[in-house]
Amino acid sequence: MDYVIGNQLQPGSFPPIDFRSELNDEQFAAVTAEPGPLLILAGAGSGKTRTLTYRVAYLLSKGVDPSEILLLTFTNKAAKEMLQRVEDLTGAEGNRFWGGTFHHIGHRLLRSHGNAIDLNRSFTILDAGEAESFLKDTVEELDTVFFKDKANPRPKPLSSVISMARNTCLSLEETVVTHFPQYDRVIPRLDEFAALYAKRKRKHQVVDYDDLLEYWLRLIEEAPEIIARYQNRFKHTLVDEYQDTNTLQAKIVDGMASNHQIMAVGDDAQCIYSWRGANFENILTFPDRHPGTTIHRIETNYRSSPEILYLANNILQNQTEGKGFEKELRASRPSNTIPYLIPSIDTREQARFIISRLQGLTDEGRSPNDIAILYRAHFQALDLQIELSKANIPYRITSGVRFFEQAHVRDIVAHLRFVYNPTDIMAFHRLAILLPKIGDKSARKLYNLAFSLAESEQHSLVDAMLQKDIIKKVPKAAKDDWISLMETIQDMQASIPNQPPDEIVQLAIEGWYGLYLQGAYANYMSRLDDLKSLVGFAGRYDDMQDMLAQIILLNSEISDRSVDDQEPTIRLTTVHQAKGLEFDIVSIIGLADGLFPLRRTIEEGDIEEERRLFYVAVTRARDELYLLYPRVNTKGGPVMSLSPSRFIQELPTDAYETVRIRRSYGW
Repeated sequence: MDYVIGNQLQPGSFPPIDFRSELNDEQFAAVTAEPGPLLILAGAGSGKTRTLTYRVAYLLSKGVDPSEILLLTFTNKAAKEMLQRVEDLTGAEGNRFWGGTFHHIGHRLLRSHGNAIDLNRSFTILDAGEAESFLKDTVEELDTVFFKDKANPRPKPLSSVISMARNTCLSLEETVVTHFPQYDRVIPRLDEFAALYAKRKRKHQVVDYDDLLEYWLRLIEEAPEIIARYQNRFKHTLVDEYQDTNTLQAKIVDGMASNHQIMAVGDDAQCIYSWRGANFENILTFPDRHPGTTIHRIETNYRSSPEILYLANNILQNQTEGKGFEKELRASRPSNTIPYLIPSIDTREQARFIISRLQGLTDEGRSPNDIAILYRAHFQALDLQIELSKANIPYRITSGVRFFEQAHVRDIVAHLRFVYNPTDIMAFHRLAILLPKIGDKSARKLYNLAFSLAESEQHSLVDAMLQKDIIKKVPKAAKDDWISLMETIQDMQASIPNQPPDEIVQLAIEGWYGLYLQGAYANYMSRLDDLKSLVGFAGRYDDMQDMLAQIILLNSEISDRSVDDQEPTIRLTTVHQAKGLEFDIVSIIGLADGLFPLRRTIEEGDIEEERRLFYVAVTRARDELYLLYPRVNTKGGPVMSLSPSRFIQELPTDAYETVRIRRSYGW
């Protein structure tokens, strides 16, 4: 019983741990590995957290003091849960460890040693909103009119650009070109803005979240005598979800673990967050940066059926060579049904099939809580949400809000409502307050003035809003936007008699709001995809009144059908938000080329992360897996035929069974 920990930490309180019987062979090998650089490739559903927790317990059993262990995680919740498990196993209280998120540990070090890099230890931390406001003041100190150009990024997306550059250690120009191409016109200004932002924060002794990491790295690079104490103190550094580290975090980890007594736990096949700055190369090059690394693979999967894992393994076998570690998940569960591939005519038929299958699963006694529908992007779930609402089937959306509740969708719908009915003061109000310096009171005042002018001079209300007497009442900062918005409304209104609703929606997107959207949101491209799908939705109607009525009715059904927290519901979620979750039954919709992988990723020539995203989606399923794709694209523009996703086409045909939908939506 060489690997039994006694109860030396709290005598008599905790039973011994028999590591050999508690862990499978792969986990046991990783947990009991000799000190040194260790890379633990823990596949989906293989017990990653269990392995990491037992590693900490094992180190304690070997006489390592809790204060000699540095445990880095990505969320406070993960850190608390892991340390609680360790305490339950060993009796070692969590507060005896240096454990927490990167930002938490960085803050702890800077409070003690910030003066070594000219940071007053009494610094204060700006929350996200305060940091954006601080950046806004900084930019306006240099350029009073920068934010008045609606195509320029607002403070929030500008903050996202600067943050991405800092976390990826790229120049601002590289960051914009790679992640925010809609802002290429402001590249010449960004270095100046970022430099003054940093200078003003230092002057006022305030830091934002990114500073907690950047200053930590500065400590490592500029105060080696201080960091050496911690490098010697921490005999073991453990990092959870290592595949999600960005370049800045990887440099910090390498600096703190220069003794190479480090265990990095993760799965390169689940690296799906490059849009948040995660660097896939960090895990691939870990052995190069830590010579003598021992790699342990934990591949026994406790989640999914053998049939699902066979399909998942084949996804990875098609990776570009050199783009991932070799691995093969092995099932510990008995055989079940083979995954199903279901082609549909379009997204409406896809949604109706899912509802039919949901009803069948309910009849079989399955709880809605056991069922999830996954998709690559929000817009792909529009028809599914509509059909679920019509069928009165309760559902929850993990990844944001329902389609027609999204701010940018509601903004375009407000355009349509105001165009169709200019006396709709609530629609006008929603649009007006998007303009600078126009609030609730000034919006009402402008509306009432225009309404009076329209009545007295026999103008239409929209025409009245473009009269000089009204424009001169508009705040100076909003005048250009006001004129542009009202001219867009005019164009839309003039097109109603001879243009179908989808053309009217397209005018709204191409008008004033298109530039507003670009400046207002860092994720402009994904929001634009949503609006393009709204064009497709509008294309189903010949009359604007019918379309608006349908939207209002759908929203009404959603509002009336509020979901009780205790009520069983199916889950709708993007694949990104589903990572870390698992369900008995999973349907992945929109598996057509151009939808999954997304067209823009195909055009950019890098689809490996999309492949990993598909792998993550598939490995959420325990028992049953349904892969669905529409054969026709109706997301705005001309109707186009679609092919199955290239990730489906690459699979061996024995990995799934193709099911043809009968028009009655039976099997």
